Amino acid sequence: MTDKPKFRIEKIDDCRWRIPQTGKMQVDGIVYTSERMLPHLQQDDTLKQVANVAHLPGIIQHSLAMPDAHSGYGFPIGGVAAFDMDEGVISPGGVGYDINCGVRLMRSNLSYHEIEGHIRDLVAALFQNIPCGVGSKRKDLKLSANTERQVLTKGAEWAVAQGFGSERDILHIEEHGCIAGANPEVISKRAYERGRPQLGTLGSGNHFVEIDYVEEVFDSQIAATLGLEKDHIAITVHTGSRGFGYQVCDDFLQEMLKASQKYGIELPDRQLCCAPIHSEEGQRYFAAMACAANYAFTNRQIITHWVRETFERVLERTPQELQMDLVYDVAHNIAKFETHLIDGKERKVCVHRKGATRAFPPGHIEVPEAYRAIGQPVLIPGDMGRCSYVLVGTEDAMSDTFGSTCHGAGRMLSRTAAKKQAKGRAIWREMEDQGVIVRSDGRATLAEEMPEAYKDVSEVVDVVHHSGISRKIVKLRPIGVIKG
Repeated sequence: MTDKPKFRIEKIDDCRWRIPQTGKMQVDGIVYTSERMLPHLQQDDTLKQVANVAHLPGIIQHSLAMPDAHSGYGFPIGGVAAFDMDEGVISPGGVGYDINCGVRLMRSNLSYHEIEGHIRDLVAALFQNIPCGVGSKRKDLKLSANTERQVLTKGAEWAVAQGFGSERDILHIEEHGCIAGANPEVISKRAYERGRPQLGTLGSGNHFVEIDYVEEVFDSQIAATLGLEKDHIAITVHTGSRGFGYQVCDDFLQEMLKASQKYGIELPDRQLCCAPIHSEEGQRYFAAMACAANYAFTNRQIITHWVRETFERVLERTPQELQMDLVYDVAHNIAKFETHLIDGKERKVCVHRKGATRAFPPGHIEVPEAYRAIGQPVLIPGDMGRCSYVLVGTEDAMSDTFGSTCHGAGRMLSRTAAKKQAKGRAIWREMEDQGVIVRSDGRATLAEEMPEAYKDVSEVVDVVHHSGISRKIVKLRPIGVIKG
């Protein structure tokens, strides 16, 4: 990574930094980070992209970046921005290519010691049962054109109706696993073709299914409400809308470039192409994005079912014995219409979260009833060698970040740089020496996703915890991972 000139930035406190409004910026930029992690943000285009987002019409209060931020397409990954419904815009760059890439967490009645001798068998069986890798397909789950349209409009409910899980799962998914407003009519033929064979697959890159155990509990009362006990097993699923979502983004970037010119929107970067929220183009994009989001919710629901089946078969336990209940499922890449308190008044706004997690507080109507007293669960996966965290949302998140927090560790190295650094190393063996059994579709994926490629998730989580935009509840330690 080459050094870049330092972008002007002012310290607010130990967790927040300001990019002052200059030129045609509509608002300041606010970056959540620590002094130790700040230099990395100054080496890529993250700060520049935060400032660029602040140029967009109708942006409200701040252009935000979370502590796991790094440069992305248009918006930084880890970026959050809210836009006025009348004067604001919606932008594919503020959601990203992997629409509704997200994470779900399951708990279990199993202790670490109960499965210690079965981890290798569980990882092998998960790898066999859940298709991984670029272009991976599930041979025994074939969708007709009509069925695929049902997936796009019904989301996770469709999967449950087919026997993949239960209605109880739906209660613990963001938006109950279905974004309203999806319209299959705006989806291209190519997107349909790419989506049809890939439902129920993990994909490649940083997507994974991970077996963890609860290593540390920071708040035992809230952990108990979530069903998480020290030394007990939990399973994390991280994936999104696969080739379908990628194609939706690609299709609409072309439309949005034309729309930006049509509506006279001055862009500091073409990758921020956008359209007014209420324009025909803006509504079409939202309807297509909702389709992709619902595909992703369905994808994670089906994978969850196969994870449960795998554990039942390998461990020869019944569902009642395992109690592999869904704790929660959150979206990381999404644009949503939400109501927030702005300058003392409730306003409906369009919140873009790109590599960021919703973090609604206790009492919020959109938090599942089972968790309403504690706040929305926030799931923060780390790299495959260190740890992950479960947090809950807070009132400070609602007032400071539009109910948002970080989404993971955040990359330190590009995939190319990671592969170069991993040359000659057996990453799988290094992981095994650390007590983590890993299976992947190829060596390149393990090189790209090695722990050194990421920031330390503990440092990232400490920033959001100390800034008050989410609270640490438990720490998870990986013991088995499958990747694309």
